[in-house]
Amino acid sequence: MSRTLCLTRECLGMTTRIECMIRPLSGDNGLWTLLCAAGMSGSQPSAIKVQGPFHGPFVAEGVLDAIAECLAAQGYAQCDEPQTWCLHLHGELRKLNQSRRPPIGSYALQPES
Repeated sequence: MSRTLCLTRECLGMTTRIECMIRPLSGDNGLWTLLCAAGMSGSQPSAIKVQGPFHGPFVAEGVLDAIAECLAAQGYAQCDEPQTWCLHLHGELRKLNQSRRPPIGSYALQPES
């Protein structure tokens, strides 16, 4: 299974697009996350969702497989076009990794009186 997935569905003359990717979280602790962006093809994503963390890439891939099967039953088909929202997903991953870090430099200085 690939660690990226792009699905599309035609409905009423419009194309809905879903892009997913699996990436490791920072910290080298073996945790991975699944990021998905959805919206109308040719525009910005209207939703970005994150699932996880998962213990290892194979667990995350299993969740991605299950999501792909569910979406295929709803009429989505795999798209061979390059991902167009990968920058949005990488930005969300960066926010996620920053929120997991302990604060740096949060020292309260107490000058001597």
